[in-house]
Amino acid sequence: QVHLVESGGGLVQAGDSLRLSCVASGRAYHVGWFRQAPDKEREFVAGITSTGSQPFYADSVKGRYTISRDTAKNTIFLQMDNLKPEDTATYSCAASKVTCKGNRRLYDYWGRGIQVTVSS
Repeated sequence: QVHLVESGGGLVQAGDSLRLSCVASGRAYHVGWFRQAPDKEREFVAGITSTGSQPFYADSVKGRYTISRDTAKNTIFLQMDNLKPEDTATYSCAASKVTCKGNRRLYDYWGRGIQVTVSS
């Protein structure tokens, strides 16, 4: 069993930055960040391997978001820079035994999510 808790969300203005954290209990799994805006499908944002050696990004955030991992603390970070109003969503981290890419069906455990709101 893996328990995931997100923190760091909030309300910011366009162009600002936020850093989300995801603290994972239990063994280290691959982790992905997903987001879901109102009336939209949940979408993959970024993922990182269990060792932290390989990150992956959705095209929509490439160059603006950075995923990283503190393996000693089993904490995964999502640094979000140059935020845009279209980044507004509930962000969730999820753990998988087999992937850190975009197929959300392959993720076994999910955090409750945290709101990020970007005003224009």
